[in-house]
Amino acid sequence: MRNNYANTAQLKELMTAPPMTAARHAEVMRQRNARRRMLEEAREAKKAGDPVFDGDKR
Repeated sequence: MRNNYANTAQLKELMTAPPMTAARHAEVMRQRNARRRMLEEAREAKKAGDPVFDGDKR
């Protein structure tokens, strides 16, 4: 889970920052979707007993 209190930016900095462009928003969303997809695939592989997840547990 994300820590919402880890951002140390001042309120004034946040409020005066220019808004995100549509292109940047699309890029961020693509990255977020790719990360989520990768995690989902890893979970499914682990449930399916993929040998990559076998080995010594630390």
